[in-house]
Amino acid sequence: TSSKSDIIDIYREKSRIQRNSLWMVDLQGEVLEEIPLEDPDSYCAYSATGTATGGVVYVNYGRQQDFDWLQSAGVSVVGCVVVMRVGGGVSYAEKVLLAQKAGAGGALIYPDPADIPQDPRRLGLNSYTAISEHVHLGSGDPFTPGFPSFNHTQFPPTQSSGLPVIPAQPISANVASKLLSQLTGPVCPRGWQGRLPYVRCVLGRGFTSADGRRIRMGVYNTMTPVLLNNIFSSLEGRIEPDQYIIMGAQRDAWGPGAVKAGVGTAILLELARTFSNMVQNGFYPRRSLLFVSWDAGDFGNVGATEWLEGYLSMLHLKAVAYFSLDQAVMGKTKSHSITLLQLMIQIVCVCVSLQDSRPYPFVNTPLDTSGRLQEVLGGRLGVVGRSLGELVGLMVLRLAHDHILPLRITTYSHTALQFSAQLNKHSVELQARGLSPQWVFSARGDYSRAAETLQEAILNSDVQDETMTRIYNTRMMRVEYYFLSQYVSVVETPFRHVLHGRGEHTLSALTEHLSLLTSDPRRFNEALFRRQLALFTWTLQGAANALSGDIWNIDNVF
Repeated sequence: TSSKSDIIDIYREKSRIQRNSLWMVDLQGEVLEEIPLEDPDSYCAYSATGTATGGVVYVNYGRQQDFDWLQSAGVSVVGCVVVMRVGGGVSYAEKVLLAQKAGAGGALIYPDPADIPQDPRRLGLNSYTAISEHVHLGSGDPFTPGFPSFNHTQFPPTQSSGLPVIPAQPISANVASKLLSQLTGPVCPRGWQGRLPYVRCVLGRGFTSADGRRIRMGVYNTMTPVLLNNIFSSLEGRIEPDQYIIMGAQRDAWGPGAVKAGVGTAILLELARTFSNMVQNGFYPRRSLLFVSWDAGDFGNVGATEWLEGYLSMLHLKAVAYFSLDQAVMGKTKSHSITLLQLMIQIVCVCVSLQDSRPYPFVNTPLDTSGRLQEVLGGRLGVVGRSLGELVGLMVLRLAHDHILPLRITTYSHTALQFSAQLNKHSVELQARGLSPQWVFSARGDYSRAAETLQEAILNSDVQDETMTRIYNTRMMRVEYYFLSQYVSVVETPFRHVLHGRGEHTLSALTEHLSLLTSDPRRFNEALFRRQLALFTWTLQGAANALSGDIWNIDNVF
């Protein structure tokens, strides 16, 4: 089995020739000083390879609003190396892509004590430790976007649009402090100040010395094909074997991976063992259970994505729910689960996580050990893990046995209603531009009525009628699939879900664009908004039609 350890070995072998590095250089490019990275084995997977030389600009978290503020303040990052801190609700991939769009030449990402505890005496991160992560704004193999990479498939290599073209490198708080403490320039706005020692928050571009110093960063990562192995175990259902409840956890990690992969894998194995013992005692579920250990999760859910892409047609109307066990304790399972939901498959994703009140700072570092996790949890790791496993087991049992799937299809009605309220707030501005929200209101009404009608029919149905319950379950399971936009390319837009995805086709993008009508009318693009509104409307209408069932029950007027 080839997993993350093999990839690390490949990178280390290459790094013996030339390691990722930072230098202080003069205007002629002569090296004045090498800045040790302190954590030389840290890296950003999928970073562009090469060097970037320029002034340094501090960009806070590297969010869109941070770059917008810099632009409004007249601070350019074009050709510069930007320094940004971990967090802020955006991934490494989003940070680097936004920096690239702003014209930066390179990106350095560090953990700030304001966001991640850095006192080892209080279970914090060492100040000389960097946090590794991948920077591909997408999911799966970045050279087979939208299609599987099984057995070196015959699809021609296609580079994902989510791969960065600028180098990116994680750095420690110490290295960030050394860079930022020497910067000159305007003072940072309120809320940008971190807690690096001896650092006065300024935006930068120049250094305190008058010798025209600049930073040069060098990234020498080498991408090499590696064999990945997903491991499956299944328990076939007795009545509806073609419907699946999937439980999955990644087993790779950047370091020891106690939280990242260890706990989830342990719970997955225990669930598989428990259900296996139940079968030996005469237990058989109504629907099939699938236990999956995913490979290469740290590189953008590669193992899970490629499997879904490879068996997508088979899984349509087959998968009932997916339970993500990644970072199940002290972790952030939501992003991984939603990523799987965004991948073109109409399943319900369940995020399972038990979190302590204290943050866990060691994810994606060599410090993510079982000993530290046990200490953070006060010796309760076994108890917490068992409780979580029992909770998942009970939820799986219900999904595996209930005649009618316990899916709340009316939830999206509320989401659509909230958006309708936002449109009403801007009705005057929209009418002035000849834009009518009437079709959205109609689609929302159709969806709400279809959901309520189906819910009422289920309540009044005979759950012993196998034919009818299967029809109802199929209609509910279609909903997520029909919330995947049919109007964007799966190659260019891997996250097509209009509510949980990313891109101009999503409801969040449409809402942000709508807000420009009052906040910044000059940036409002009427043609783009018309397209966004139309595509969202018909995606919502498609979901409503799917819930309605038979074609003769759909009452649209064209």
